[in-house]
Amino acid sequence: MPDTARAAAGPTPERRYGNRPTMKDVAARAGVGLKTVSRVVNGEAGVSPDTERRVQESITALGFRRNDSARILRKGRTASIGLVLEDLADPFYAPLSRAVEEVARAHGALLINGSSAEDPAREQELVLALCARRVDGLVIVPASGDHRYLEPEIAAGVATVFVDRPPGHIEADQVLADSFAGARDGVAHLIAHGHRRIGFIGDRPGIHTAHERQRGYLAAMEAAQLPVHDGWVAAGTTDPERVRADAERMLSGPDGVTAFFAGNNRVTVTLVRVLAELDRPVALVGFDDFELADLLVPPVTVVAQDPAQLGRTAAGLLFRRLEGANDPPRRMTHPTRLIARGSGELPPAT
Repeated sequence: MPDTARAAAGPTPERRYGNRPTMKDVAARAGVGLKTVSRVVNGEAGVSPDTERRVQESITALGFRRNDSARILRKGRTASIGLVLEDLADPFYAPLSRAVEEVARAHGALLINGSSAEDPAREQELVLALCARRVDGLVIVPASGDHRYLEPEIAAGVATVFVDRPPGHIEADQVLADSFAGARDGVAHLIAHGHRRIGFIGDRPGIHTAHERQRGYLAAMEAAQLPVHDGWVAAGTTDPERVRADAERMLSGPDGVTAFFAGNNRVTVTLVRVLAELDRPVALVGFDDFELADLLVPPVTVVAQDPAQLGRTAAGLLFRRLEGANDPPRRMTHPTRLIARGSGELPPAT
């Protein structure tokens, strides 16, 4: 813009971050009353087309956005829900989060999410912060084993659904995958292909899903009347160094394991690396599918759950509660499926 034109337009107003234009500013610029601006902003009748045009021009020029705080106080609803996950960076949770977001969007609600980092204290802090911001409901992948801190919030009307793991010490809606049956079927698959010495490496036993998958492993071995040596079962963090150390220990010696069942996708990925370094085939079945599993050599056999389905079901239950359903809390369990690709079908090395 030429200097003369810029001068004619007047000085550029100083930008004041944090000071948003108000309806009073819009009314002053348009030369109308506050009530008229309110009617235009809220789509109410009683405003002439010419006046509405002037108000809309002022709204555009000032960058005004409606403040919903007063409406929230009147209606008691924020049209927002919170999602608390273990780790937003975990590939398992990406489709779950997306599914919750799509259901929320279909209901005209905003999704706010965060990670607990598997820390009960951080989970509680994050959940209560979301409640303080008056979210209408919560979908939680629990890190804590005690959710009694949520009782006052639920009593106050915050709809709450737990997904992937059940809540601790409270009754609430929950949506789970059948970790026990999935692990049992995965280990039975290895047994059917001739394996008798099968190692289990899982997550920390205090986590519900880790406990259920280890229980499924033991059930399959017992059903086949196979012994389980203490050294064949290892539970702990999914840190690659820990998983590698346990795997190498189980593989050593003349009675080393000939197959592994991995308790989750992070354990499976580390085991793929360990087994790739061996000069003999070792069978592998992992719980949870993961990207490129079908392209590895051999392709990885997995027990797959559907995180998107878990998310959709949990969000559906949440909005059902928000729409007034007051029946007793539900527990919904989704089945898993075995995807045989090659690594779980390797016979024991002779």
